[in-house]
Amino acid sequence: MNTIPFVFPDIPNVACAFGLGPDTMAFAGGADPAAVTALRTALKGELGFAAWHSLRQVHGVDMIFEPEFETLARPSIEAGDGMTETRPGHALAIKTADCQPVLLAHASGRYIMALHVGWRGNVQDFCARAVRSFCVRYGLSPHELSAVRGPSLGPGESQFTAFDSEFGEAFRPYYDHRTCRVDLWRLTRDQLIAAGLDRDRIFALDLCTKSLPQFFPTAATKPPAARPASSGSGNRKIR
Repeated sequence: MNTIPFVFPDIPNVACAFGLGPDTMAFAGGADPAAVTALRTALKGELGFAAWHSLRQVHGVDMIFEPEFETLARPSIEAGDGMTETRPGHALAIKTADCQPVLLAHASGRYIMALHVGWRGNVQDFCARAVRSFCVRYGLSPHELSAVRGPSLGPGESQFTAFDSEFGEAFRPYYDHRTCRVDLWRLTRDQLIAAGLDRDRIFALDLCTKSLPQFFPTAATKPPAARPASSGSGNRKIR
């Protein structure tokens, strides 16, 4: 599987990798379990992590702290959209098509968090909720965190024709009424800043998954099984 690597400038012991299509990392939508396992195993060999953790993502706000189950070769039984980890070598994998994979790390490199942020997560202010839970759990300050948002649905393609019912007035500053598009990238960045992260510690890969179908399988152009992964591991990370 091809990946886009990312390393935080001042946290060298935490590494991220954002997956590219067309192969899927998800046991869903009719995907061949053997093929998914083989792809995950190959990624493990390439990136060098010891254990793989992923969730049954449900577009909610629930967090799993230090997931109990190794899920490299089987679907996860734990439901949620965010995970944290402190064990070195444990990868946190977020599966996305057009949603935003958001990966956070503490300045020490000892604590990481991976989030699956869809538009429903934005509406529920999932980023702020997750940062708050992360900091309370481990006694951290938001100012000590860095974040990176991976490839996802860009502002030129994120059309919502039912904006009033799906988002509401509070999100009007992110909405272009002429095109019915919502700038989810700016929304997520602002929510992280509002959660206490320093502006200069928030990074982004501004690659639109819908505009670049040759690199990213999207919900609009691929079957439901087409989900690459982003991960992060104990003292490492991956999309």
